[in-house]
Amino acid sequence: MKIYNKLVRDNIPEIIKENGQTAYISVLGNEKYNEELKNKLCEETKEFLDSEDIEELADIVEVVEALANYKGSSIEHVLAIKERKALKNGKFEKRLFLEKVDG
Repeated sequence: MKIYNKLVRDNIPEIIKENGQTAYISVLGNEKYNEELKNKLCEETKEFLDSEDIEELADIVEVVEALANYKGSSIEHVLAIKERKALKNGKFEKRLFLEKVDG
């Protein structure tokens, strides 16, 4: 038996069953769900940093959407904030690297 102890996508238990295995799951309460979403964000971010696979960026977005929903918001609201900040501060398109500021 392999131990995972991590948040998984909703269809994973069915996929495990289809593979002839048994998944032991529990449903998380609010506080633990929030904690595990943050853990999942770290996990997916590390996977992207290690692999640079675009699929991992999609996983990060999925977790960000779940976090936004948990916080009573939406991915659309997060993206609207992103656009507002981009208009004010710019994006990262020019590849600028701030070395220091004097005075």
